[in-house]
Amino acid sequence: MSSAEEIAKAAKTAFEESQLIPSTERVTALQRIHVALQSNRAEILAANREDLKAAQVEVDAGRMSESLLKRLDLDKGDKWDSMLQGVLDVASLPDPTGIVSYAKELDDGLELYRVSCPIGVLLVIFEARPEVVVNIAALAIKSGNAAILKGGKESNRTTQLLSQAIAAGLSHSSLSDTYVQTIQTRAEVSSLLALDQYIDLVIPRGSNSLVSSIQNNTKIPVMGHADGLCSVYLDESADVEKAVRVVLDSKTDYPSACNATETLIVHESLLQTTWPVVARALLEANVRLLCDAATLAALQAQSPSLPNLASLVSPSTPESYTTEHLTLTLSVLALPSLQAAIRFINAHSSHHTDSIVTESELSAAAFCRGVDSAGTFVNASTRFADGFRYGFGTEVGISTGRIHARGPVGLEGLVIYKYMLRSTGAKGHVVGDFAAGGKQYKHTDIQNAALPF
Repeated sequence: MSSAEEIAKAAKTAFEESQLIPSTERVTALQRIHVALQSNRAEILAANREDLKAAQVEVDAGRMSESLLKRLDLDKGDKWDSMLQGVLDVASLPDPTGIVSYAKELDDGLELYRVSCPIGVLLVIFEARPEVVVNIAALAIKSGNAAILKGGKESNRTTQLLSQAIAAGLSHSSLSDTYVQTIQTRAEVSSLLALDQYIDLVIPRGSNSLVSSIQNNTKIPVMGHADGLCSVYLDESADVEKAVRVVLDSKTDYPSACNATETLIVHESLLQTTWPVVARALLEANVRLLCDAATLAALQAQSPSLPNLASLVSPSTPESYTTEHLTLTLSVLALPSLQAAIRFINAHSSHHTDSIVTESELSAAAFCRGVDSAGTFVNASTRFADGFRYGFGTEVGISTGRIHARGPVGLEGLVIYKYMLRSTGAKGHVVGDFAAGGKQYKHTDIQNAALPF
């Protein structure tokens, strides 16, 4: 078994060698990976069933949550087909590298270009969902980055076979089969976090404790993907039908996802009108409601009584509004104004995605500007916060931080840029020519700039 340092060195070498390979070869590599995954489907899904069996034992013993178990299943619904289609979708996206975003002529024959380029070697650490291995591998390859991936121990069998299929696909391309590697242990992660000479960016996907632990134990830059504490605010002008549809979808479409809503904020003017209608729809969907005094009293006053009121509705606590439930549980409170809702969200959310239901353009604009989250939506489910739904093909994670990438991180979030300066002067160019009394910089735009080399 290779040591962590050997893995990191191999990744760095694979990355550096890939920079002189045409970007079209990255597309070829993705196509080969797609074939390899399809060819090994039976074996991979068999391994996934073994992971699920082992995980069920952990759930039954109370050592693993039901939501984590659900994320582990690779054969649920169209997950397998979506994973494979994601590889082809990423392959078909425009190349994010080599794009000129700034071009100036500093002097006659002296041209400056700002050009997009890969970050380097990515270390991506995530929990449970095995398809993330393929999603991130595809994004890394397309964006020109090498990657080292660490999934949760609960998906080790699946991850190993997915990794083998990816390596097999890479071996039939011009890229090294060490361009994407996986590791299995926490000890390897700890060792890799110390290797800042080889690894350029760490991307943790998981709990706040995971992200914080990594940030506190490495000098490598970290792109954090932490809790998804999302909320929906029902403004005083909210349309009842929109409110029901948006809240219900945001909570029930996939409760264990990071973009599922955990908090519902109701304008006080809606307590006797819109709120009971929304609550009825939620209760009929078996959503447990943790209500503050005002929203609870409004439901208890309804006649006839709402379905499941006694079994599914209970008082909230302060901790209810800072908890990522990841189940069919929703924290609810009433507030007197839009401004109060914005303040509450900014103080309690994880700055992931928040939505307002409103018929007021002024309220919509104030909410979108005032809420300090990576995604601010109007009359739309928070579940739309997703790289695939945004048209990114897939995503490496959802960044709630304030670095170059925020929200769902697709290809554009995996490139940075470099400055390229080119002199075509007969004697080259030197700074001394521009000393006091010498030449003046032109700083003129180069129109329709394309990199000349």
